[in-house]
This record gives sequence, C-alpha cells and structure tokens, in this order.
Amino acid sequence: MAPKRQPAAPQSTNTNPSLTSAFTPTKPSSTSSSSTPTSLTSAQEILHSLWRSYLKETPQRVKLIDTFMGFLILVGGLQFLYAVVGGNYPFNAFLSGFSATVGQFVLTASLRIQCNPQNGKEFESISHERAFADFVLGSLILHFFCVNFVN
Repeated sequence: MAPKRQPAAPQSTNTNPSLTSAFTPTKPSSTSSSSTPTSLTSAQEILHSLWRSYLKETPQRVKLIDTFMGFLILVGGLQFLYAVVGGNYPFNAFLSGFSATVGQFVLTASLRIQCNPQNGKEFESISHERAFADFVLGSLILHFFCVNFVN
C-alpha cells in the first residue's frame, strides 16, 4: 500500500487585494438564521399565486379533466393500500383493477394534452371531438382487456 500524501502548505504570492478578497470565505450575516420563516412564506406565496393563476387561466374543460385525473390517482392509491393492508388474494383482480386505473390515467393525460389550448400548435389537425373519440375508444379497449383478465 502506498503512503498517503500530505497536502502541501498553501503558498500565496499574489499581492492583489481584489483577487484575494474574491476567494476568501465570508461569514453569513445574522439575518440568515431567520430565513426559514421567510422561505416558508415565499413558498406559500408561490403556491398560492400558482393556484390563482391555474384557476384564472385554465379552461373549464381542462379543469374537469384534471379533476378526473385526481380521482384516478385517489382510486389507484386506495387500491394499492387495500392490496398492502387487506391482501391481494385474487391477484389478477388487483392487477386488472390497478392497471385499468393507471391505463385510464394515461389516456386521460393524453386527452388533456390534446384539449389544452396552449398545445394548439402541436395538434392543429386534431379536433377536440376527435381527441375525445380516441379517448373513448381507447378506454373501451382498455376495459375490455381488463375485464377479460379478471375472468
């Protein structure tokens, strides 16, 4: 095993005070100890302004889709919690229900992307009605496979 090297002593030959002051550590000011409540308040203000902006600028159709996506997250979480706590004896039933929830969430996210007016440039050739028809057809196919998987 090779011997460890000892760090060399720092040699400072630079006499320019503007360069040495740029690299010298400074002590934090006494106001940084009270930065925790300020950062918490600013985080709350950011979240509050984000929520106000969402309510003001988001179309009603997209809000409805977001509500359904939140419901799907809640249902998927409850299914997973039940599988952990209560057991998942008919495993194919749990797997089918959970995959239906995840698949429906993915299809709904696709519908939200296509119906959002901010994404109009990417989906100029697809109308909202066509996007909804694709969503319904995909949902029917998804649930057909999930029902057949349960038996």
